[in-house]
Amino acid sequence: MSQFIFPLWNQLLNAPKLNYPLYKEARTRILLWYMALMFLFVTIAIPVIRQRLFAKVDARVREDMEEEIEDFEELLLESLLESATEQNTNAENNLDQNQKIYQAFDHFIDNRVPEDDNFLIAIVDGQFYKSSSRFLPEAMALDSDLMNRWQNLTEEEQEEEIIPNEAVGSIVYQAVPIETPAQTLGVFVIAHTTAGERAEIVESVNVIIRVLILILAISLVLAWFTTGKILAPLKQLSDVVQSISESDLTQRIKIKGTGELAELGNTFNQMMDRIENSFIAQRNFVNDAGHELRTPITIVRGHLELMEDDPQEQQETIELVTDELDRMSRLVEDLILLVKAEGLDFLHPETIDLTIFTEELLIKIKALGNRHWHLDHLARGKMIGDRQRLTQAIVNLANNAVQHTNPGDVIALGSKLEGGRVKFSIRDTGEGIPEEEHQRIFARFARVKNAPRRSEGSGLGLSIVKAIVEAHWGEIELQSNLGTGSTFTLVFPLELNRQLVVEEKYNKQ
Repeated sequence: MSQFIFPLWNQLLNAPKLNYPLYKEARTRILLWYMALMFLFVTIAIPVIRQRLFAKVDARVREDMEEEIEDFEELLLESLLESATEQNTNAENNLDQNQKIYQAFDHFIDNRVPEDDNFLIAIVDGQFYKSSSRFLPEAMALDSDLMNRWQNLTEEEQEEEIIPNEAVGSIVYQAVPIETPAQTLGVFVIAHTTAGERAEIVESVNVIIRVLILILAISLVLAWFTTGKILAPLKQLSDVVQSISESDLTQRIKIKGTGELAELGNTFNQMMDRIENSFIAQRNFVNDAGHELRTPITIVRGHLELMEDDPQEQQETIELVTDELDRMSRLVEDLILLVKAEGLDFLHPETIDLTIFTEELLIKIKALGNRHWHLDHLARGKMIGDRQRLTQAIVNLANNAVQHTNPGDVIALGSKLEGGRVKFSIRDTGEGIPEEEHQRIFARFARVKNAPRRSEGSGLGLSIVKAIVEAHWGEIELQSNLGTGSTFTLVFPLELNRQLVVEEKYNKQ
């Protein structure tokens, strides 16, 4: 069988890749490898099984021989017990011992039914005397070399004689001389021809091979369908990938069960969520930019088209255009900042002394407008964060407070340590924010509806504050009601875990 299996195995390993789709299917390649491995295992298993059966039969035969020898020696011992007590070594005594040998052989061989292919042979005075079978195989005939060796044997011998005869195979024998201190009286031989039992083993192995081939064929068919069912999620993944287009990123894989394929499906869906979110963010960026830039562009274009030769009018137009261009520039910078907030290099953390940092912030925000500036709390300690980004967030909140308060109102800055976190707050006594607007105002270009005054900003200030806070793994707390003022509190951890920040940014992307 190996002469067919090993060439097949080599061909499977060295086979060139085919171009037709069937070979390219994962289930086909899995099945081919499965089939090759099964053939390899069968090729190894069959000789091992055959050898093990031969070994077990050989061990049983030798065990039976040992039992036969022991039984004969017990019988012979009883027969010779009487003559063994006599001390004379005359001819009459020798004749009595020979007679006892004959009697022992006759009694043992005539009353014994040996196993199949077993032969009991008695040799007395160097000559064949008797056997358990009337016809001995040619290899054990009276004139054979093997019989001559047994007749001249003086020491116990246990061998296997290979015979060039398929009907015999080989002869496993055990020959035991029967001796007295003076001479060898005879030889008892138990011989076994192996051809019969080994033929049965070969036939059994052939049956095993046929059964294994049948089982292998059935298992290959079942494996084909089972593999197809197991790999069905991959086919679904391929269909989903093909259905994805620039205009449709909503396709997802339906996850069933657990395991590697289910994990692959989950990973793919998460990847598509990130891609879809990125496309949505880009689309929103383009839409927002287009919406906000359309107005200043229209204003600039209109004034340039209507500008006349009057120097004063030209100067006024230039000032207006410059102002609109500055507003456009600030808007673009804010949008770019929001895009950068999604990147991994948005923050540059450093150790910040909270006392010094808070005092510096108060000096900076006082220049934003004529208000009653106060310091509510002053934290003492250190934190890890991006100094510039934190400054930008708090200045944006202060500027937002200035735009929604009057010169007589109070704006207070505070910082304090609480529960292992640091809190920066901007409190004002301005117009306040309705409760239903607390979440919406952090969206891009969102403004408070029906506010008493219109903000001069682009509507991105609070969005930038939110992006900076989330980049620091912080959160924003807002307490405000219409007409009572507002308090924005930025809560940050004292230690910024850089690895968590990177992983969070990666997941968002």
